[in-house]
Amino acid sequence: MMNFDSKNYPLQEETYEIIGIAMEIHRLLGKGFSEIVYKDAFEYEFKQNNIFYEREKEFSIKYKETILSHKFYADFVVFDKIILEVKSKRGVVDEHYAQVLNYLAISNLEVGLLINFHEKSLEHKRIVLSR
Repeated sequence: MMNFDSKNYPLQEETYEIIGIAMEIHRLLGKGFSEIVYKDAFEYEFKQNNIFYEREKEFSIKYKETILSHKFYADFVVFDKIILEVKSKRGVVDEHYAQVLNYLAISNLEVGLLINFHEKSLEHKRIVLSR
C-alpha cells in the first residue's frame, strides 16, 4: 500500500479496507443489482470483519437557528468517521459527488467514499472535505 501524508489523505487504511470489501462484493455479485443488495452485502461484510458501522444513519440539518423537519440518511457511517454512499447507476455524476460533500458538511465528518456497482469494473471515489 502506498502511504500518503495523513493531512491530504486522512483515514487511508480505513478507506482502503472499505474499498477492498467493495471489490470483493463486486467480484462475487457483479453488476446489475439494486443498491439495497449491495448495502446488504456491505452490512454482512462489516459484521464478519468486526467493523463498526451504522446503516442509514440519520442526520439533522440546521438552517440558521432552526433544525429543518427533513433529515438526511447516510447509507453508512463506517468506523464512526467515514460516510459511505453506495450507488448502482450508469455513471457517477456531479450530483452524486455533491450529495457526499453535503453529507460530509452536515455530519462534521471529513472523508466520504462514493462507490458505484453498476459498471463492469467497480467505480470508487474518495472525497475529502477540506475545512
